[in-house]
Amino acid sequence: MPLLLPGYLSAENKSAQPNIIVILTDDMGFGDVGAYGGKFVPTPNIDRMAAEGIRFTQYYSASPISSPSRAGLLTGQCPGNFHITSYLQAKAGNQAAEMADYLSPDAQTLPRTLQAAGYKTGHFGKWHLGGGRDVDNAPAITKYGYDEYASTYESPDPDPLLTASGWIWCADDSIKRWNRTAYFVDKTLDFLKRHRETPCFVNLWPDDMHTPWVGNMEEQRIFPKGEQSEKNFRSVLIEYDRQMGRLLEGLKAMELEQNTIVIFTSDNGPAPSFRGSRAGNYRGCKASLYEGGIRMPFIVWDAAHLIPSGKIDDASVICAFDLFESLCRIAGTPLPNGFASDGQDMSKALSGQPQKRTKPIYWEYRRNDSYAFPKPFDNDRSPALAVRQNRWKLLVNADGTDVRLYDLSVDQRETTNLCEQHPEKANALKEQVLRWRKSLPAAR
Repeated sequence: MPLLLPGYLSAENKSAQPNIIVILTDDMGFGDVGAYGGKFVPTPNIDRMAAEGIRFTQYYSASPISSPSRAGLLTGQCPGNFHITSYLQAKAGNQAAEMADYLSPDAQTLPRTLQAAGYKTGHFGKWHLGGGRDVDNAPAITKYGYDEYASTYESPDPDPLLTASGWIWCADDSIKRWNRTAYFVDKTLDFLKRHRETPCFVNLWPDDMHTPWVGNMEEQRIFPKGEQSEKNFRSVLIEYDRQMGRLLEGLKAMELEQNTIVIFTSDNGPAPSFRGSRAGNYRGCKASLYEGGIRMPFIVWDAAHLIPSGKIDDASVICAFDLFESLCRIAGTPLPNGFASDGQDMSKALSGQPQKRTKPIYWEYRRNDSYAFPKPFDNDRSPALAVRQNRWKLLVNADGTDVRLYDLSVDQRETTNLCEQHPEKANALKEQVLRWRKSLPAAR
């Protein structure tokens, strides 16, 4: 039976299925948002989402880097199943990293499942699941279950208003770098307006807060000198938060907020992390399987207050793999035949009832060292595999070396390796994650 959120869905009123917007911020750390303790600049509009919805403190991305994180969210499966274990780039780089050039169009995806159930589906923002550079044979975004899209350079069919050159941005782009999030918010609102009689699923995936941080024309003139400065970061975060407010107000103006769920999160941890502060002082950053690379802000907002407002859920452990099943349940949409998820249905938690996790979460980042870890962050470099089960988290390399065990119930900063104190637990989790790793398709 589908989970019925009061006012959203009933057997007699299928038209009440909610609109679902998934905001996947790019490289936003746990500590960037005021509601999560961020102190860089005020983020009143994102904080408003938290105040009017549920803020989760134990949500994990599918990977500490862009492409596999996005693949895991869309498919509900470990991205290693699709030969994506780091960021997709040029063909030679993908081959060196033992990866595919793009996400298989045969993959079962959340938007395709919702589309088959009557949803209109849109993707507005960064794609990074194939295409760009010299990958000229990547499937169109519509092949993955989207009716409409507008995307950036790292996609099979980038929006010409965003790509005047063969790179992620340039001064000649019609839509300037600092206006991109506004552009994608406008696309989202227009899509919802044109399809207001039909339930909609939208990926709003801006490429903020990823570098380069170009906040206005003055900062564009000094690019790239200040592209990773804290000043530029602050200016971009201020504008990004303002656009989140425009989205909420746009929903209200169209009287759609009463039947729309907005999920706000990030694809992976920050880089640069500004001495760990952008990661909420968790250990790690982007490209690391420590908490700072995979523990993300996660807010579920609905203006109809059909879920508890201002709630903080510190108990539920949720992962991006869970969203496929959970959102289908909330939408009353059947799962595809033969669907196999690496997540679980956490719809009760998303609806305001803390929920115990029964499945472990597994991560893999990189098959080899073809991609160097960013030099400034060497202390945050992690082993290549990780598993979280209940309060325990273990990291290890695929060859069984560099085993690290942490008790997250008392050590969320991952400061004390407990392998010697708990050898049986360390060995059991090590063997468990290595078996899981061996179950994945062989590297390409």
